[in-house]
Amino acid sequence: MKLADLLKNNMRQYGMIVALMFIVLLFSILSDGILLRPLNVTNLILQNSYILVLAIGMVMVIIAGHIDLSVGSVCAFVGAIAAILMIDLQIPTGVAIVLCLVLGAIIGAWHGFFIAYMKMPSFIVTLAGMLLFRGLTMVVLGGQSKSPYPDEFRLISSGFLPDIPFFGFTSYHVLTLLVGVILSLLVIFSELKSRRAELKHDFTVLPKGYFIAKLVTMVAVINVFTFVLASYRGIPNILVILFVLIVLFTFIMNKTVIGRHIYATGGNQKAAELSGVKTKRVTFMVFVNMGVLSALAGLIYAARLNAATPRAGTMFELDAIAAAFIGGASMAGGVGTIIGAVVGGLVMGVMNNGMSLIGVTIDWQQAIKGLVLLAAVGFDIYNRNKSK
Repeated sequence: MKLADLLKNNMRQYGMIVALMFIVLLFSILSDGILLRPLNVTNLILQNSYILVLAIGMVMVIIAGHIDLSVGSVCAFVGAIAAILMIDLQIPTGVAIVLCLVLGAIIGAWHGFFIAYMKMPSFIVTLAGMLLFRGLTMVVLGGQSKSPYPDEFRLISSGFLPDIPFFGFTSYHVLTLLVGVILSLLVIFSELKSRRAELKHDFTVLPKGYFIAKLVTMVAVINVFTFVLASYRGIPNILVILFVLIVLFTFIMNKTVIGRHIYATGGNQKAAELSGVKTKRVTFMVFVNMGVLSALAGLIYAARLNAATPRAGTMFELDAIAAAFIGGASMAGGVGTIIGAVVGGLVMGVMNNGMSLIGVTIDWQQAIKGLVLLAAVGFDIYNRNKSK
């Protein structure tokens, strides 16, 4: 297979990464370098963390052939419950967080039951959930904001990993630089191991020169990113949480039976059932997972805002859905990746930040994001029609 054919078959995987790099370069030039300043890069991570968490769960829902419109309202509701537990009832932070995640799982199970076992359309069930939990949020908070949260809870979204002592020889965050080196070694080891396995089974791989160029690029991106973070305060706590989620769910979707079952359910539910896949259970568990991640995103947002408000989470569902589709998920189900959804979320986040830096008004920002989403879905439909 020629290189052009290999790239064509992996267009979903590489297309958005190239687009993200182009968008970063473009807005970095237009903003006179402000976009890539350490403080702004850190703010980008903090501002988009909860959307990326939601995008991870949303892409799994979409791969399974469904949609979830309730996630923004669930975020707001969980944030309100967290405020009552921690501020009013003085329940320890760790206990309150666990209770909120359990609440998210219960909400996800509520949606999953009607969708998987009652055969109700996910659009209708989660639309009802969006209205229900938005209303309950206002009832719980009495239409008022509630603050402040305990300091240890706020560290989820505003804290940073402590540095290791280095005798004052450098002003950079040494731990962050060390993490960059370790990640680079892990990436090199993983890519080499994967390439050897593919060659062993006679799979088509990138030519050696292009493979080396890919490795060099990946290592360079990792170390530039960690260097920028080390120039400010180091690695935010929320970035560690995101990294764990990305690795965990990428492993689940690519290496486990449940991951293959999710793809099979979304790709062709009838065929999956005939193959022995318990599609109802798969759908139910996907929505339970979405509920837990919605609760986590709600906690992250509440910790960053340091307040529970009735309007929290507004439009979060649309940002998460847009991230999944821009990252390569298919409307038809059965197609998509965790990494793609994260890249899609970063595309949206960088565009928001970049347009704000160069003075684009919020109304034009919304219009441009709508066109980007339309182009991403149109690209998916074009590819599906072309492959028939």
